[in-house]
Amino acid sequence: MAKTLIIGSRGSELALWQANFVKSELEKVGVKTKLNIIKTTGDKNQDIQFSAIQGQGFFTKEIEEALLKKKIDLAVHSYKDLPTTPVKGLVVAAVSYREDPTELILIRKECVDNRMKLSLKRNPVVGTSSTRRRVQLVAFRPDVQIKELRGNVPTRIQKLRDKMYDAIVVAAAGVERLGIDVSEFHSEKLSPQEFVPAPAQGVLGLQIREGDKAIAEILQKINHPEVEEVVSIERKIFNLFRGGCNLPLGIYCEKHRDEDDKPVFKAWAAYSNTDNAFPRYFCFETRKPENWPEKVADKIRTETHASVFITRDVRDDDFFSRALKANGYKVSGKAFIEFKPIAFGRPNPTDWIFFSSKHAVKFFFEQKPDTGTSKIGVIGKATSTTLRQYGKRADFIGYSTDTRLTGKQFASLVKSGTVLFPQAKDSMRTVQQQFVNKYQVKDLPVYETIQKPVADTPDADIMLFTSPSNVEAFFEKKKINSSQKVIAMGDATAHTLKQAGVASVYLVPSFDEIGLLQAIFSI
Repeated sequence: MAKTLIIGSRGSELALWQANFVKSELEKVGVKTKLNIIKTTGDKNQDIQFSAIQGQGFFTKEIEEALLKKKIDLAVHSYKDLPTTPVKGLVVAAVSYREDPTELILIRKECVDNRMKLSLKRNPVVGTSSTRRRVQLVAFRPDVQIKELRGNVPTRIQKLRDKMYDAIVVAAAGVERLGIDVSEFHSEKLSPQEFVPAPAQGVLGLQIREGDKAIAEILQKINHPEVEEVVSIERKIFNLFRGGCNLPLGIYCEKHRDEDDKPVFKAWAAYSNTDNAFPRYFCFETRKPENWPEKVADKIRTETHASVFITRDVRDDDFFSRALKANGYKVSGKAFIEFKPIAFGRPNPTDWIFFSSKHAVKFFFEQKPDTGTSKIGVIGKATSTTLRQYGKRADFIGYSTDTRLTGKQFASLVKSGTVLFPQAKDSMRTVQQQFVNKYQVKDLPVYETIQKPVADTPDADIMLFTSPSNVEAFFEKKKINSSQKVIAMGDATAHTLKQAGVASVYLVPSFDEIGLLQAIFSI
């Protein structure tokens, strides 16, 4: 292409990084470029509450007008800022790689409490301007006070530094792209499967005039089709709600391949009916993406009220119960097993300690062992959270509900190191079995499981079993009727249910509270 391509961008530090990144990518394929900085309404009106303007094109309108008037040839946007209903005459012709899509919570160190969810002290003041972030924050931590936060990424971080907030939430992508040093704060990345980000978060959208074939052809040289595929699904689902970016809906999609090398799509969502409602959480999977966004959107929109029984004791104030009751579900629960500690002596030092359950963490650390310099691995966020209550942090977290896969991943990480496995007396040892060299594995029974009498349980619409032992105890006295839907926490629990004659079993997508809720809301 002989002529110089004019790239339009906002003037913020992050927007300029994005525009210069695209400029560099184009120059690598031989295209001459120059930048044209355009100030948008969102940049000019810093005093307007963000929720009132978000999603209305306040950060894109002037740039798009310049594109339509041929003052620029290409607009570079943070794709999540673009309204999902395209402007007539304009198209997104290419997308960038996807930077880390997670949300990042930055906390002033004097406001940290590692025993609490999100590591925030009680009654914290948290800065964010996103309704989506706000509803998810308040769901996790009802004591959080939300305070409006405006400005570019460096400005927001300076406001935290100036103690205007105890913590702020920003997109990790912005911090990482600008290379900002945030070591003065306590920082935590929030899993996109748990704290669901905006559609296309971490991706740049390259917008041109419709029908400009020459530029479209050039942009294909720097396009990322695999990213384009999943963010198109995210934005399509969002678009079906006919809302702007202020809609309290997070969507995140991934594509991977199964054992037969066939594509599998997974989508996570968090949605609130209103700005103040408790979100519902979803996880969907398909091998046929055609018309899938429509099906996902229909499921998210549909409000279902059912009764749920879980095989553990429940409290009215726990996250699981609050989420279900706030959305019209009836919740009850009872554990059919109890746990008895097993005393152990001083274990020999190992390179790693691995916990497959929060009970193993509890009964191990209550005996105050010396863990020395051992690194720690766990299965699931729930086990990781329990670990933090004892002042420890996991060096490895296995997120898969397939414990064999987690075992293989962990064994690959450990290599030739030794591992101590605090566990139940009759553990199935699935993770240990993935180690080729058995000398590496040191089993340490720290508790045993004892069945309790199974009293009458309500005939709930949804039965959620948390362990094989609970399944065995339940089926000694009770049965499942054909109208009840059954959810299993993990492959071992599902296997035990099928052995008990349950033909259809749903699996939780993850071993934590969010995973339980995603299974229930998505059925």
